[in-house]
Amino acid sequence: MQKIWASPSDDLQKILNNITSPTTIYLAEGVYRQKLKISCGNVKIVGANRETTIVSWDDYARKIHADGQEYNTFRTYTVCVTGENVTLENFTIENSNTEPKKVGQCVALSVNARRFNAENMYLKSTQDTLFLAPFPDDLVVRYRGFIPQDELYMQGESLHLFKNCKISGTVDFIFGCAEAYFDGCDIVSTYEERGTSYIAAPAHSLKQTGGFVFCGCRLINGGAADGSTFLARPWRDFGKCTFVNCIADSHIHPELFDKWNDTERDKTARFYYGGMEFASAVTPVAWCSLLTDEECAEALAACAKAEKLYTPES
Repeated sequence: MQKIWASPSDDLQKILNNITSPTTIYLAEGVYRQKLKISCGNVKIVGANRETTIVSWDDYARKIHADGQEYNTFRTYTVCVTGENVTLENFTIENSNTEPKKVGQCVALSVNARRFNAENMYLKSTQDTLFLAPFPDDLVVRYRGFIPQDELYMQGESLHLFKNCKISGTVDFIFGCAEAYFDGCDIVSTYEERGTSYIAAPAHSLKQTGGFVFCGCRLINGGAADGSTFLARPWRDFGKCTFVNCIADSHIHPELFDKWNDTERDKTARFYYGGMEFASAVTPVAWCSLLTDEECAEALAACAKAEKLYTPES
């Protein structure tokens, strides 16, 4: 096991480009102003302090790239993970843009690998904070030659775990197609000048049995208007999302879920909730499903099983 200690004056991308698997990188406190890609597998990056160890960059969707085209959502990340069995722990990743209405989407973390683990991380942005691959099939075709192949396409099912993390944003700030579990996380909805916010935007295909599962999370009002924030809306037909045993502040919209503009995705969305504590009265849409106690237990067991199965090499 290789161990490396880094400080804000170091070139983290150079370090990442020259490591071998397995490696643990320890980050000293401070701000690392870099855009990073983690391509090596079996890498663990550990920060000294979640709040004061910060990797920060500020790309945005409407920015013009060196190739003459706009960045688009998926090139705006501050950190992109393509290596397998990467673990991030105890630091902040932020996209420092705060005006999505003006600049467009601004991703903090993009996970483009099958196996990934995060613990006690703070992921901070506004619109589209966290992307969890794979891409929907139609986007794999659309972005061929535009997005690097190792970021765009992967085979096999993905399993992404987030434990005791803090994730903040406004619109669709947790999105993608992974089977992903959020265990005991703080999900913070910040102020959105356009009025309406959405926590999750899943796009799972019908063949996928696993979706986004939020277990025992705190859905926190970080500046959003009361009743302004939906738990989720389907980015594609069949998107799957479950909230179980979560505590929600008054910013959550009484209908809980949205169908996505003028689509008919309410007919295919797989949205579930159960064991929830809401600060305000709710009147959920008819097309979502309230879980029984047994189904809540099954969702929690799936989360525990996923954590047990995740065994990154040491």
